[in-house]
Amino acid sequence: MTEQIERMRHGVGFIAALDQSGGSTPKALKLYGVEESAYASEAQMFELVHAMRARIITNGRFDGDRVLGAILFQNTADREVRGKPTSQYLWRDKRILPFLKVDYGLKAERNGAQTMKPIPDLGERLPAAKAKDVFGTKMRSVIKAANASGIAAVVEQQFALAEEIRAHGLVPIIEPEVDIHAPEKAACEALLRDRLREGLDVLPGRVPVIFKLTLPEERDFYREFCSHPKVLRVVALSGGYPRAEANEKLAANRGVIASFSRALTEGLRVHQDDAAFTAALDQAVGSIAAASAT
Repeated sequence: MTEQIERMRHGVGFIAALDQSGGSTPKALKLYGVEESAYASEAQMFELVHAMRARIITNGRFDGDRVLGAILFQNTADREVRGKPTSQYLWRDKRILPFLKVDYGLKAERNGAQTMKPIPDLGERLPAAKAKDVFGTKMRSVIKAANASGIAAVVEQQFALAEEIRAHGLVPIIEPEVDIHAPEKAACEALLRDRLREGLDVLPGRVPVIFKLTLPEERDFYREFCSHPKVLRVVALSGGYPRAEANEKLAANRGVIASFSRALTEGLRVHQDDAAFTAALDQAVGSIAAASAT
């Protein structure tokens, strides 16, 4: 754990978000060039998306020199890459820190925010993940309006689950995403920052957390968390911004590194030959790593 903590604290690069779940997988496959007509069942769909992820992970341009970590969906973590559990392949062969997406999606919106659905099997999944070299977890909530009650509910739930995760010796990524289309996005971010600060003030124990936050309206808005003793890293989600715009916004926030999903896979297509695929992936990884190095 100490080696992994130090790698995440001092390493250069970014965290790749390869954790599209059942609901978002069809869109991810379509962007990759795989239409829904190409599969007839959920099982076939997951086979296809695992093939896409394995193609990315095993490519030589997806390397530990520029990629610090990778977030996996449970279905991906349960599968193998080159004869090893995906998470073990990432860490042992690539020195890329594996994270597991643990949430089961979002509840209906209330007070301008969506908290997570219950995770009743979390206590069983965490030891199994740790046994496969998983370093940390990721869980996502969404904020859509500058409503103090809704934002407080999101942050309270995130920190409560983070406490359970930390008790298992795993580093949680706390992700209270602010919708980039929120009418009062800057006001949402101000309320969120205050709540995150309060959560850190009462956070017990020695295992740190990671914050995954929407690229803010104000540059360096979350700068204080980058040097906070209880925060291992601050990472940014692309939130639907095209890669070029996401990289530009990221570069304006010193100390923050990327954790991009759609922006990472933008330009990758199933029918590309190996040379074209490698070139597109190299360009994506290189540009995101460069924007993360500010």
